[in-house]
Amino acid sequence: MLRTPAGRIQVGNGIAYRLWPVLSRLGRLYRVTAARNVRLTVVVGSFGKSTTTRAVATALAAPLPKSVLANAWSSIALRLLRTRPTQEHAVIEVGIAAPGQMARYARMLRPDTVVVTSIGSEHQRTIGSLDAIRDEKARMVEELQRSGTAVLNGDDANVIAMKERTQARVVTFGFDEACDVQATRVSMDWPEGMRFHVRAFGEEREARIRLIGRHMVYPALAAIAVARVHGLSLDDTLLRLESVPPTPGRMEPVALPNGSIALRDDYKSTLETIHVALEEFAEIPVPGRVVMLGDVWDPPEPEDPIYEALGARVARIASHFVVVGENLQRYEAGALPAGMEAQAVTYGGHTPQEAAEALRKVLRPGDVVLIKGRRSQRLDRVRMILQGRSVRCDLDYCDLRTIDCEECPMLEIGWAGHRAIWGQR
Repeated sequence: MLRTPAGRIQVGNGIAYRLWPVLSRLGRLYRVTAARNVRLTVVVGSFGKSTTTRAVATALAAPLPKSVLANAWSSIALRLLRTRPTQEHAVIEVGIAAPGQMARYARMLRPDTVVVTSIGSEHQRTIGSLDAIRDEKARMVEELQRSGTAVLNGDDANVIAMKERTQARVVTFGFDEACDVQATRVSMDWPEGMRFHVRAFGEEREARIRLIGRHMVYPALAAIAVARVHGLSLDDTLLRLESVPPTPGRMEPVALPNGSIALRDDYKSTLETIHVALEEFAEIPVPGRVVMLGDVWDPPEPEDPIYEALGARVARIASHFVVVGENLQRYEAGALPAGMEAQAVTYGGHTPQEAAEALRKVLRPGDVVLIKGRRSQRLDRVRMILQGRSVRCDLDYCDLRTIDCEECPMLEIGWAGHRAIWGQR
């Protein structure tokens, strides 16, 4: 563990994790003393938390988090402890993976505002049903005082049900006309972002953002809702939101040297996020669409129909399909009957070098390739290789959770025979 820079990072993260009992108590004390006047917004949900956190922080002119990966245990406590008592607003993202975690975070953070983005199947195997996931995430909403505000996704039935779990004010956002902050006339302005008409508490404006995809309008709507709750003007809020770039690995367009574009969505690959990404990808007005898919994260049983349905959907929207990982035959079982030619389905191997080589053979100037896979597959390395970056790390599985490939010290030096114990299946 100590022979490589990444190993030393992992050791440091392990030490920090084990300090949670101490840091959480310090954080709780800090919140009710030095940071008691800071207006704290907490963002929870299954999907969209990181982009929503960045959008809300930008709207409130609050400090942006240095990392979108650190959203649990000691990372949350340290984020709270680094909040300056003199700052007006702070925004913290909170993620969970098992029952009982959210209540601990809520007791420490004591939020003034809670944003709930969505409820989905992520961590369904560890938490249970969607109802159980909803109940667990609702613990943060339950912590709100009467003077607080719950900002809820009004298009998600599991989220809007949380209004019964709090005595705080409830504000909704979404596309439904009943929402307090509503978007209509949504259109894609590829590759610049999205345009839409927004109605917020009786005011109406035309808005634009740099985020790609209809589902990326939700973070902007949530940010508008929080800003208006705190008395900020709609015009100033929209101006600030125009500056928010795509979150790395979440529908992030990246130009490639050959004139094509990689659309990075490689951070998560739960079933819902894959379907949403494919839906938005189909709307991009380009001559050639290529899809690179890895494994589905935490798929519900049975798995074969899930992969087959995804293969069929890819066949309807893409000219080429590159599969990375162990599910080529499953994807083919859906893509070929749906009309995709056998030669259009390519096996991209397991390593980033193999996958990049497979893409080089099919990408043409003007094409867009959607790169989507399980985070542990680290498919962003494929994009880096296509950009001409030196990538020597060839792990086909990496569970180093608190650092991205961009910052990983092993990216360019490789492992040189060292064993990566978090990179084993």
